[in-house]
Amino acid sequence: MEDRNYYKILGVSRDASEEEIKKSYRRIAMQYHPDRNPGSKEAEEKFKIASEAYEVLRDPEKREIY
Repeated sequence: MEDRNYYKILGVSRDASEEEIKKSYRRIAMQYHPDRNPGSKEAEEKFKIASEAYEVLRDPEKREIY
C-alpha cells in the first residue's frame, strides 16, 4: 500500500476534531459518490480513498497508530 496523507485527502489539520473530520468526509463523499458520478472510475477511486482515510481518522486508536 502506498503512503497516503489522510489529513491532506480529507483537507483537515492534524489536530482536527472528530466533527471536522466527519464534516469534511461527508462533503467529499457526496462530491465523489459513485451514484452521483456514474461510470467515472476517477470519482470512484477518490471516494474509496476518502472512505479509507475517514475509517482511520475517525477511530481514536487507529488515528493514534497512524
